[in-house]
Amino acid sequence: MQERSFDWRVPAIWAVLLTISMFAHAYVEVADHRVRLGHAVALETTSHIMVAALLPAIYWLQRRWPIGAAPRNILIHVLAVVPFSLTRTVGMAGLRLLWFVAILGERYSFPLTLDRLFYEFTKDIVTYAMLSAAVVAIRYLLERQPSSAPALPPTLPTTAAALPERFAVRKRGGSEVVVEVADIDWIEAAGNYAVLHVGGDTFEIRSSLSKLEAELDPKRFVRVHKSHMVNIARVTEVTPWISGDWRIRLQDGAEVNLSRRYRQRFEALAPVRS
Repeated sequence: MQERSFDWRVPAIWAVLLTISMFAHAYVEVADHRVRLGHAVALETTSHIMVAALLPAIYWLQRRWPIGAAPRNILIHVLAVVPFSLTRTVGMAGLRLLWFVAILGERYSFPLTLDRLFYEFTKDIVTYAMLSAAVVAIRYLLERQPSSAPALPPTLPTTAAALPERFAVRKRGGSEVVVEVADIDWIEAAGNYAVLHVGGDTFEIRSSLSKLEAELDPKRFVRVHKSHMVNIARVTEVTPWISGDWRIRLQDGAEVNLSRRYRQRFEALAPVRS
């Protein structure tokens, strides 16, 4: 099984965004509070260092509980703002004390009072929302394929033996487990990888969604979106949504979009009656 390659475009994009944000906030500090530019840059650098340190946690949360997959995931992200804010604020205070007091020998105070924690929390609500939106947007832009029309349905395999019944997937920690194809609820595109949603677990395999679509049984798995494919046997409900799209609910509670571009394929297996 191949090791996952690292996409250096992601940290490069975040480095640019955080650098621009840091200097923009430093300029505001200088303009509003008339502090020295160097002092303002130091203040904002500590804040943005903590944001950068917490980005992997946001990526993990987005992968484990995608905001658009189920309503309960929104609540999980709302609750995640609390530890995010506490970690960022305490870490920021420690870095500022280290820089100003321990290194520069200047007087500096950052009291972690309830008022200060609440003030930082109100700012971090917006910060977390903007970071989450940026995570989704960057992933979408990097994974977008320049295709004006959906791919043609995959060619049926010539023999039943060509249809895989299980996949060997790598768990965190390095061990591999075998996942039965019939147990897969839905599959999500993730760049050069595909995320298998099996019950409440997720597993990654190195394969594109188009490749899996060609390999799996077309009577069981159907493409419903450029980034999603579902096991038709796991679909429990289909409801109208927006812009002509529909919303599919699966047995594991997840919800994915049924794009109108792929509705004909879905209805070939499960006709939708309006």
